Amino acid sequence: MTLWTPTDYNPDDFANRRHIGPSPAEMEQMLAAVGADSLDALIDQTVPKAIRQADSLDWPALSEAALLARMEQVAKKNRVMTSLIGQGYYGTVTPPAIQRNILENPAWYTAYTPYQPEIAQGRLEALLNFQTMVADLTGLPVANASLLDEATAAAEAMAMARRQSKSKADAFFVAHDLHPQTISVIETRAAPLGIRIVTGSIDDLQADQVFGAIFQYPGTYGHIRDLTPEIEALHEAKALAIVATDLLALCLLKEPGAMGADIAVGSAQRFGVPMGYGGPHAAFMSCRDELKRAMPGRIVGVSVDAAGNQAYRLSLQTREQHIRREKATSNVCTAQALLAVMASFYAVFHGPVGLRAIAQRVHLNAVAIADALRAAGAEVAPDAFFDTVTVKVGVGQQGIMAAARHRGINLRRVGRDRVGISVDETTDAGVIARLLDAFGIEDQAARADHPAIPEALLRDSDYLTHPVFHMNRAESEMMRYMRRLSDRDLALDRAMIPLGSCTMKLNAAAEMMPITWPEFGALHPFAPADQAAGYHEAITDLTEKLCRITGYDAFSMQPNSGAQGEYAGLLTIQAYHRANGDDQRDICLIPMSAHGTNPASAQMCGMKVVVVKSAPNGDIDLEDFADKAAKAGDRLAAVMITYPSTHGVFEDTVREVCDITHEHGGQVYIDGANMNALVGLVKPGEIGGDVSHLNLHKTFAIPHGGGGPGMGPIGVKSHLAPFLPGDPRTGEGAVSAAPYGSASILLISWAYCLMMGGEGLTQATRVAILNANYIASRLAGAYPILFIGNRGRVAHECIIDTRPFADHGVTVDDIAKRLIDNGFHAPTMSWPVAGTLMVEPTESETKAEIDRFVAAMLSIRDEITDVAEERIAVEHSPLRHAPHTVEDLVKDWDRPYSREQGCFPAGSFRVDKYWPPVGRVDNAYGDRNLICTCPPLDSYAEAAE
Repeated sequence: MTLWTPTDYNPDDFANRRHIGPSPAEMEQMLAAVGADSLDALIDQTVPKAIRQADSLDWPALSEAALLARMEQVAKKNRVMTSLIGQGYYGTVTPPAIQRNILENPAWYTAYTPYQPEIAQGRLEALLNFQTMVADLTGLPVANASLLDEATAAAEAMAMARRQSKSKADAFFVAHDLHPQTISVIETRAAPLGIRIVTGSIDDLQADQVFGAIFQYPGTYGHIRDLTPEIEALHEAKALAIVATDLLALCLLKEPGAMGADIAVGSAQRFGVPMGYGGPHAAFMSCRDELKRAMPGRIVGVSVDAAGNQAYRLSLQTREQHIRREKATSNVCTAQALLAVMASFYAVFHGPVGLRAIAQRVHLNAVAIADALRAAGAEVAPDAFFDTVTVKVGVGQQGIMAAARHRGINLRRVGRDRVGISVDETTDAGVIARLLDAFGIEDQAARADHPAIPEALLRDSDYLTHPVFHMNRAESEMMRYMRRLSDRDLALDRAMIPLGSCTMKLNAAAEMMPITWPEFGALHPFAPADQAAGYHEAITDLTEKLCRITGYDAFSMQPNSGAQGEYAGLLTIQAYHRANGDDQRDICLIPMSAHGTNPASAQMCGMKVVVVKSAPNGDIDLEDFADKAAKAGDRLAAVMITYPSTHGVFEDTVREVCDITHEHGGQVYIDGANMNALVGLVKPGEIGGDVSHLNLHKTFAIPHGGGGPGMGPIGVKSHLAPFLPGDPRTGEGAVSAAPYGSASILLISWAYCLMMGGEGLTQATRVAILNANYIASRLAGAYPILFIGNRGRVAHECIIDTRPFADHGVTVDDIAKRLIDNGFHAPTMSWPVAGTLMVEPTESETKAEIDRFVAAMLSIRDEITDVAEERIAVEHSPLRHAPHTVEDLVKDWDRPYSREQGCFPAGSFRVDKYWPPVGRVDNAYGDRNLICTCPPLDSYAEAAE
């Protein structure tokens, strides 16, 4: 007899042993609970056979070790040069404390958007620090919690100026020294809105002919000037002034607010965030107080909780502007929260004195270079600058740039006879010596001791005066501050986040590691293509895999959010119609169940939104759809649908919807938000879709980062491929600042596809459907499940109807806040149906964690029964007092339920109990008393009183 027993367990099987939560034995138990004989049988009952793909995804999977070896091999194909290109992207030093404790810390990168403020106080404070930093540096009182990139922030500011300006003009002035990629995105945004763009020298501005103007300060070629006269002229003409600016420069330069600017925008990239071949980076926007309610994006504000303690929350209608659907003025529904947090900590880490020192060093290095070049006889412009100059080199342009590349430096080509030089935080004496050597200058540059900033443009106001920017010099204190904030949050590293539609799945450490490697992080997005061969290999292979997954023929990786992907997809459809001479096609049919960003995106494209009814079972009302498509006739541009539907079911009529659309000459946009239920089973490009965006931050494992980053690339059929977004430097139709959007995080999705393999991706989809049906089955007796497919199954998410409990005074808010006591983030609240909870467990959650969630929901149901049967009044119940804090635990107890029931309900951990730092937040108070920057310390005491 031998003790040797062969095993078929493969510890390197990432898909089945690391990414997919339930074990095979647990799946059998779950299948028994849902009443399915096998996983195959469950899928057959859930996904209509008529739309199932014929072929399988068959590329092999890599182990984690093999993946990292592959990534290392690809990274070596990138050539990291010293980038002096500038143009809005700069070398920067990420303090190791921030890299390790924020960027590489799952407590920060796996968190979700702070819609439940009680469990997001840490990142809300960090984002409030960001807003304070931006408001201080720009000299404007209100800032938002970040936008996607500088170019899209500028486009949003233009649209905001049009809404708020009292001028009747239809033109918008763009100074010619704006960054080229910003001009390109502004032109894209302006065209469908009927805005006429006038580009020219600042001196050519005719203020009475425009509703607004945007200036770059410092300009893309380095120029700085006081814009006060131009801004005053705009104000006299009832127009608004926008300044695109640089936060580091504003540590030395007169701030836009002091010039009278109405809006300031820019990028916080150089505050410690690597270039990453284009992103992600946090853009910013600030404005005058009178404009704050028109500002797009998210705004963090200060409120109080139920006990009167200070608490943070998302403020105003900007929490989710796209709830306004076709009446929205923007489709922004995400931010760059993780990158804004990094930038804010960079400011906290250095403080105002440190930032000023960095800015002075950057400036004086630029002055030293300019002085040395002038001493050698070169023509250098401008005379006044912060960090950027251009050198006239005539026909020697190509030779100078080649000589610089030979010495490991990239310069910017400006016109035919100049080169641009932009100095950054990483520029040192060695870089300067190599640069001057490329110009044939052997002498070391003398250290500059005089600024090239006129006295009138030097900043004379204080900034970053709040104590938070003065208390964290020592790294020990800095680390403790970051730890304190992260401990206040509930992220995916603590518990399941069962948000419907948002797909909070595993973000594996191996997928995340390469993005911080310098071979990927230190590349400028406009570096020569031959220096980014590794990136191009990764992006090409990811594109090929996404085409195989979706059935589309081509992809654009440019959109850097899901909503921006929607917008780009509709613009692509519009360009196709125009090319066919169908300029009249302007109607977009959108079902009532669609994502709120869908009608908002259509409105931004200048389309007329026609809403299609839902049938009683939640499906698209096919009769109403056919009728409205026929009435639209040759004006039908597109239909936007989500599949499986936003109601969480696979509709049998999807092909009919697509066929009807095509019969009338329209194009089908299939929202890719629910690809987690399709990968390996259904290809949207084969069931009638012409274009889809994919939320890589959902289905393809990019972490949400507390509300961003995201990526929303669009896939199209071949007939639409010629109309995809163009290069933002040269092409038409650009939707973001960089050619590949937030390129560095594409590596995460590529790594996910490589480690899962085709078979693993398909199994993930199947288990996502199993997990959702398991929850629906376990809760069906206690809660109504709102929509069920024709075969009695839900897709990868289910909607729990809590509206009947309103008869007893129990709200969906009560249930959501009580789940916090159980140690869970609430499911998606009141969307797509008000008063409901949409639950999506994803494939990554284990049976044990799902069972803990079910136990919590059943315990809450018992508490609802206690209220319904009048054993306790709702206002005195644990539901209404939720969430319970440590303060509740220790203070005098006068409630009719026990401390144990209140603070340690079923499903909660006892030893590792999560305690929310604040009680239920008062939203109305925060909106009535709007504070969007760090409040003074005495306000903490006032709030407590």
